[in-house]
Amino acid sequence: MKNIVLFASGSGSNVENIIHHFHDKPNVTIAGVLTNKRDAKVLDRCNILKVNGLYFNKTSFYETDCVLNILKSMQPDLIVLAGFLWKIPSNLIENYPNKIVNIHPALLPKYGGKGMYGNHVHQAVKDNKETETGITIHYVNENYDEGAIIHQSKTEVLPEDSVAEIAEKVHALEYEHFPKVIEKLLAEKSSPNIALGDVDPSQGGVMN
Repeated sequence: MKNIVLFASGSGSNVENIIHHFHDKPNVTIAGVLTNKRDAKVLDRCNILKVNGLYFNKTSFYETDCVLNILKSMQPDLIVLAGFLWKIPSNLIENYPNKIVNIHPALLPKYGGKGMYGNHVHQAVKDNKETETGITIHYVNENYDEGAIIHQSKTEVLPEDSVAEIAEKVHALEYEHFPKVIEKLLAEKSSPNIALGDVDPSQGGVMN
């Protein structure tokens, strides 16, 4: 049995998509969903989907081991950031090396860093007249969006695309690829001889 813990800050559409993906897979459990917003819509989704949803504040995240202790009780094989906006503290990174993954709505290293999330990213893509954008799934380290890349998928950006249309294209990639990459990562942890595109978390790489 493999346990996944999800972190989210907003509506939780990616969280719901991941939960549905693993619903009929008896060897994987969604151990819980953690959020840093008391009124986050993701908690409503958790109630409907009958998954444990927990709220934590900034003090418990950055100044104590409260969240770390919660995670230890859940025994996650993988911690998945699905629209989570806070920087991950060092105590979590040290306790879960190469077990925390994030999805970013751009083709890193472009359009990463603090403050680059959601429509901020898509607006920058449009303003810079990019012809393509996409998603990057990567390991989390101590810096925003700088962890080793696991997977990237691309989509075309047309000159007439609005920010909303760019976001829709990127969301489609997220829904299609994120659960599948999570599943493959869990399979790799179960079977060390299975290589995911020979990704070395310390060196970086891309899984196709």
